Amino acid sequence: MKAFWPALKIFLVLTLITGLAYPLAVTAFARVFYYGKGGGSFIERNGKTAGSELIGQAFKGAGYFQGRPSATDYSPLPSGGSNLSPVSLALKKQVEANTEAFLAANPGAAGRQVPPEMVFASASGLDPHITPGAALAQVEKVARARGFDSGRKKELVSLIAALTKGRDLGIFGESRINVLKLNLGLDEMK
Repeated sequence: MKAFWPALKIFLVLTLITGLAYPLAVTAFARVFYYGKGGGSFIERNGKTAGSELIGQAFKGAGYFQGRPSATDYSPLPSGGSNLSPVSLALKKQVEANTEAFLAANPGAAGRQVPPEMVFASASGLDPHITPGAALAQVEKVARARGFDSGRKKELVSLIAALTKGRDLGIFGESRINVLKLNLGLDEMK
């Protein structure tokens, strides 16, 4: 019993520090120094939340650019990859189905290499970015669905270029474009 009371006190003190004080301090720091990002990086349009800049989402309809496939159906609660092995038959079937779906939706991409991020889910299942090449492969589909002529198609290509973010610090990662921002920019085109 002599060891019980000191152990209980240590447990309560550490619980308060690590379970309450530390999370509150980190949250306060993020809210002050990373105002938008500390609150979830939500993007609002017309007074409504359109989504988060950091979490991918499904876009329905041919008139929108599609993001990466999601192993979790874009649900952030069970986020994660499919954990399928590179030699898995299930992964092979999934990739073949995603490739066929992409080519069916984007007939202009036939004969070209399908961008890998359009057939493989990201490790988190929630990646909000695609490469500029994957966006460009979808221009024909989006332009046709929206009834854009060749001049408007050029505007789509310009929008992709304007929203493309380069490598971090010039060396890390790849050029990418946020699909939510791209589709919001598309909706703002008159």
